[in-house]
Amino acid sequence: MKQELALKIAGHQVLLLADKALYWPQRKILCVADAHFGKAAAYRAAGQPVPHGTTAANVLRLDMLLARHRPTHLIFLGDFLHAPKSHAPTTLAALHEWRQRHATLSCTLIRGNHDLRAGDPPATMGIEIVNEPLILGPFALRHTPFAQAGQHVIAGHLHPMFRLQGKGHQTLRLPCFHSTDELTVLPSFGDFTGGHVITTSGDSLVFVSDGNCVWPVQ
Repeated sequence: MKQELALKIAGHQVLLLADKALYWPQRKILCVADAHFGKAAAYRAAGQPVPHGTTAANVLRLDMLLARHRPTHLIFLGDFLHAPKSHAPTTLAALHEWRQRHATLSCTLIRGNHDLRAGDPPATMGIEIVNEPLILGPFALRHTPFAQAGQHVIAGHLHPMFRLQGKGHQTLRLPCFHSTDELTVLPSFGDFTGGHVITTSGDSLVFVSDGNCVWPVQ
């Protein structure tokens, strides 16, 4: 088991990272899907007793990925902020501080369904905002995983998870990458986002991650 696994899609090698992100070495592009920054803050604003510190923890994970892979371009595949109440001062302050630490890094957000409700991040964050799809070489980068003729789609939105069967009735759900000839779906980057269990078919590949290692499901 490794912290990253190479996968060839559309003739290009990408790296599936254990911390639920995808890196395209040829273009030095890092992709993360469904960060949902400020989700816990939105829940607390609604009176739900959820933990503090999720945004800080996710930002720290992102910092570690940037330090390890040194991308020149970071692309968020939708759902950057979770809800309008994610614009809480503490959440935005943490994100502004993160952006200042990486001021020379190009950042793009492809709007997802939650972005349409939450609103774009502040312009002072210096993040380019675009609608899907974003075409880069053979890839169509999207939030929603819809097939696109002539392109391999890299997307998020589904928060895919895979159920591993243990002994007896024991099962374990883990985030996963789900890839076919036409489409690769990333797991949710955010830690406080939940997920949906997927099933495999004969033409699909599944790679699960426990946050430290990523490995293929046989």
